Amino acid sequence: MRWSLKIGRFAGIDVYVHATFFLLILWVIALHSLEGRNPRAVISGVAFILALFACVIAHEFGHALTARHYGISTKDITLLPIGGVSRLERMPDKPWQEFWVAIAGPLVSAAIAVAIYLLLFLMGGFQPVTGLSITVGPFLERILVANFALAIFNLIPAFPMDGGRVLRALLATRIDHVRATQAAAAVGQALALAFGLIGLFIRDPFLLFIALFVWIGAAAEAHSVQIKGAFSGIPIRAAMQTNFTTLTTNQTLADAVKVILDGSQHDFPVMWGDQVMGILTRSNLLAGLGKYGPEQAVTAVMQREFETAEPNEMLQAVLNRLATSPSRVIPVLQNGVLVGLVTAENIGEYLMIQNALHRRHVAPKAS
Repeated sequence: MRWSLKIGRFAGIDVYVHATFFLLILWVIALHSLEGRNPRAVISGVAFILALFACVIAHEFGHALTARHYGISTKDITLLPIGGVSRLERMPDKPWQEFWVAIAGPLVSAAIAVAIYLLLFLMGGFQPVTGLSITVGPFLERILVANFALAIFNLIPAFPMDGGRVLRALLATRIDHVRATQAAAAVGQALALAFGLIGLFIRDPFLLFIALFVWIGAAAEAHSVQIKGAFSGIPIRAAMQTNFTTLTTNQTLADAVKVILDGSQHDFPVMWGDQVMGILTRSNLLAGLGKYGPEQAVTAVMQREFETAEPNEMLQAVLNRLATSPSRVIPVLQNGVLVGLVTAENIGEYLMIQNALHRRHVAPKAS
């Protein structure tokens, strides 16, 4: 994610903090200052936010490590002012796996709250919850309440919260994945509408923001699954490019520049005879021109590790690999011979064509 700063790597997963997160720190400092609190209280307030977001990281690692248990890797975790985002390689295909991945985060938050409760119980004495706020109340008790609220909020049965995925997973044990997503999205949008009406009635801008957030998230998830459903059962041979240009291992970056300028292709397989030796991407080319000049061989800057596909593989599976590939193109090989290329652009064009054909078949005929 752009404007993000890496703060560490834990359990093999990079953790980033988005630049806007620091606006939250500034807001907490301003809030304490406006209440006339001393510098020690301001430092305590900032420490509370940092401790809370450490709990958010733990919440996200609940998702990430559970996904890893099912063979799904996590690209990274990013902290935002509104919480954390785990970028999973993909969501599990099996409903119960998705259920456990989705609910793992809230369970971690609930476990932290319970652990703090037991600690405070052993220490003796609680301050009434009504006396707590972001700036007022015992430190640990505020963290307890915040984690409890985080668990409950994320279990709201609406995308993009964890509860929306929990609901879809449970529905998917009874109906197919697309219909389960549509049903869960409908529930989410109904809740968003209710939040919006309540927010207008009580004039609460935060509730209106949540309503908009949930509405957009539910619509986006439903649209994403519809696209995946459109790819279901389609072999990659139906969408791959068969008219393309290749480079050879003895060509230079100057040759690659000429090929790019002569056509619309940006990424090229680099061939040694009939064998694909690497992929020269546009970014590789530009970096190579700046570092070595136009006379350098393409083999010096091409990507030597790349994904490949076979013509009979399903389009959805190849698209998932393309999303995690360092290259924007996947060569399609049949018996080791290059027969096509797959890019996100040509898959998008294929989908638009199929949608247009579908509209033609379902459009009512004039009488």
